Amino acid sequence: MATAVSAIRNVRKSSDFAASVAPGVLLCVAVTAAAWLLERGEAALFGKAWLEALVLAIVIGTIVRSLWTPAARWRPGIAFSAKYLLEVAVVLLGASVSAATILHAGPVLLGGIALIVAVTILFGFTVGRLLGLPTRMALLVACGNAICGNSAIAAVAPVIDADSDDVAAAIAFTAVLGVGVVLGLPLLGMALGMNAIAYGAFAGLTVYAVPQVIAATAPIGSAAVQMGTLVKLVRVLMLGPVCLVLALVMRRPATDEAATVSLSFGRLVPWFIIGFLVLVACRSFGFVPQAAIEPVGKVATMLTVVSMAALGLGVDIRSVAKAGGRVTAAVMLSLAGLGAISLALVTLLHLR
Repeated sequence: MATAVSAIRNVRKSSDFAASVAPGVLLCVAVTAAAWLLERGEAALFGKAWLEALVLAIVIGTIVRSLWTPAARWRPGIAFSAKYLLEVAVVLLGASVSAATILHAGPVLLGGIALIVAVTILFGFTVGRLLGLPTRMALLVACGNAICGNSAIAAVAPVIDADSDDVAAAIAFTAVLGVGVVLGLPLLGMALGMNAIAYGAFAGLTVYAVPQVIAATAPIGSAAVQMGTLVKLVRVLMLGPVCLVLALVMRRPATDEAATVSLSFGRLVPWFIIGFLVLVACRSFGFVPQAAIEPVGKVATMLTVVSMAALGLGVDIRSVAKAGGRVTAAVMLSLAGLGAISLALVTLLHLR
């Protein structure tokens, strides 16, 4: 009897959750549909889609968000689409990446990624402090640029006891600037004459979030997407060591029990990275049927576009004006430094 009651409660919770996220998810799907229609319209008019649905979804979502602020009923579904649908998409992408791709990256590139993250954090922190930003704000900007944007900021904030206003300002900038990078990076890659592997590595080293890497590399081809995703996930894995180091460096005196930082394995290594690596292993050992790879890839792409729409719907360009000139300068200079260092590594490894 108790088991039956528990099951009924679980069903009710599931239905309540579904009802709460449905409006926002449907809104993201509507933006996604508009993006697909525009992509097809481009192809019909010009013979080629210059802006793919992944990018168009961000642009349309951002325009909608700038003209209209979603009420509370829309927000759970938008947040769900931006986070969980994306994470599922990243896991599914693992089915399209084999060990050969990882081996192609090589230990030098993997070591270079770790070095770039460390150097970029130090560079970004130094720039922030020289511009007069408080220590914690400078660290938030530096870690956000160096690792994975909003996710890094959210993970680092409790470790360094950052102020909520600083967190909000840093996230606002990474959201808005991330969209700009996605739109402009493919043009830079083509101007520099990069091949797909080199451009994928460059995008993975510089773009903030996993979905943004996918959007930035999709116009260049599947090889760029695979390499960019791989490099980006290695960057994300650096979040764990960085949080541990910051926890040691920024910790308060032992007498302040409230300052004790608890870092769970789930915070340091997100579940979707583990899922991605498991599917990579399954693909490499032949456990993923060849016939399933293309359909799984299409599902991953569809979920990613929906999450990109949600990402756009969460971007309020007007919030940038509230953050201040020093934060603006710190973020822009840190990003420029990251781009320059990343391009130097790609050139040094002769990927171009």
